[in-house]
Amino acid sequence: MGQDERRNAESMRKETGRKDTRFSEGLQQAHRRPEEPACREDVIAGRNAVSEALRSGRAVDSVLVAKGERAGSAVALVARCRERGIPVKEVDARKLEALGGRNHQGIVALAACKEYVTLDALFEAAAKKGEPPFFIVCDELEDPHNLGAILRTAEAAGVHGVIIPKRRSAGLTAAVYKASAGAVEYVPVARVANLADSLRELKRRGVWIYGLDMQGKAWCEADLKGPLALVVGSEGRGIGRLIKEQCDFMLSLPMAGQISSLNASVACGILMYEAARQRQGLTAR
Repeated sequence: MGQDERRNAESMRKETGRKDTRFSEGLQQAHRRPEEPACREDVIAGRNAVSEALRSGRAVDSVLVAKGERAGSAVALVARCRERGIPVKEVDARKLEALGGRNHQGIVALAACKEYVTLDALFEAAAKKGEPPFFIVCDELEDPHNLGAILRTAEAAGVHGVIIPKRRSAGLTAAVYKASAGAVEYVPVARVANLADSLRELKRRGVWIYGLDMQGKAWCEADLKGPLALVVGSEGRGIGRLIKEQCDFMLSLPMAGQISSLNASVACGILMYEAARQRQGLTAR
């Protein structure tokens, strides 16, 4: 092979290599996962930062205080939180450092990534669509991934809003936002001080309350076309006694396998879509 031929062959190899690289990069780009939805930072560390968040009225899920913290400004902040009904928890200082860094000053607030709304706002959302209210009520659902999954399905099934209690419940944290795939932006969430009282209010306004429980009647026998709220219980305990007393009906899903129950978000999702099917008048052909 002559010198010119060698140069031509070498040039072709380089060009082929560049094409292979571009092709490989194109494949990587095509298979790259879409970017996850952005979420507001939900950790606010330090006394001044927490104080400013409270002053501005930002929605705060809970406040974590170092065990044994008794300094004046920290006590005042805790008092302000309790006045606003914000849960306050005492934790080890190492947890605060893991969340907010070394300058946490003994206090960290976990803020919501989306503002909470009132019960009236949920009814308004249904009225705007000209539809009977369709709500989901989460009774002490503490797993943020379950709450996020419920919000995601709720958005797809046409739910007008979700209701959660202030205490012993996952809030609208960054983990919930991520698990919901951004559905938090479209499904209004009301956070209430007393869930049983809120269910009484729903009933006074014509909403039928359906609880998900293994001892209930078959889910497919219920009429879910009118104003309704589906109540899903916590991961381990299910629906609490006081909340059960407010339910008009209890519904269950058939379990043909060896496992005695379904994940809370899965069970809730099945019922949401049964309600959506009935409300849209869809039937099997």
